[in-house]
Amino acid sequence: MDMNAVLEMVTRSDPGMVRSNNEDSVMANAESGFAVLADGMGGYNAGEVASGMATTMLGSELAKAFADRSPSSDAGNGKTWAEIAVETQMGLVNSAIFQSSQTNPQHAGMGTTLVVAVFHDNKVTVGHIGDSRMYRLRGDDFEAITRDHSLLQEQIDAGLITPEQARHSQNKNLVTRAVGIDAEVAAEIHDHEVMPGDVYLLCSDGLNDMVEDDEIAMTLGALSANLELCATQLIQMANDNGGRDNVSVILVKVKGEYPASRGMLSRILAWFK
Repeated sequence: MDMNAVLEMVTRSDPGMVRSNNEDSVMANAESGFAVLADGMGGYNAGEVASGMATTMLGSELAKAFADRSPSSDAGNGKTWAEIAVETQMGLVNSAIFQSSQTNPQHAGMGTTLVVAVFHDNKVTVGHIGDSRMYRLRGDDFEAITRDHSLLQEQIDAGLITPEQARHSQNKNLVTRAVGIDAEVAAEIHDHEVMPGDVYLLCSDGLNDMVEDDEIAMTLGALSANLELCATQLIQMANDNGGRDNVSVILVKVKGEYPASRGMLSRILAWFK
């Protein structure tokens, strides 16, 4: 199914006001219905290499995977092909970045956060590692649907600090999982139901560290009719507040339903459920 008819996708990435180079990387494939955002880390240019490897590899391999097989198809063990493909390809990206960091001294210690969204069968499969986020605006309800893999989030979960204290912490950039740092890493993968009118935001921490969630929500609500303008405004807001990091956003608006096509047998079985 060509998802262009039901999904509108916009990407933006900016170095911010302080850093000279941009170690974020973004890509979106509206036809196949997926988007990828990575926030690189490491030595000189190494973060840029890691995030670029992540988006390039995932963009290519997921497009191939979903051209050969529907992301909604049953892959066994109660999982869809989207879940299996995202998990497998994120693992392969991790291995590739880790191997490059081990064999190239200039890339030593490089890594990246990663958030991947695949839209299929009126839902979205989201895989993430690190503290890049995905938010959803549904009517007036705005919420993060990923949970940071970070020291601050662990401290919040343990009741050691409040979310407000976390916003002013000096430990914002300490992630507990990242792609390419170790030989293996566990991706967190979840499915979420999607409704027409939903707006999804994938972003690097250069946005949510500089702009409060309620301000992000107000901007999405006010400008969701024009995603290009909305993306530009979100980046401008981060930069107006100091732009201390690279800032990247991917916006996805769901314009209609997109149920998976099903064969006659599955439709007959569905009648008896």
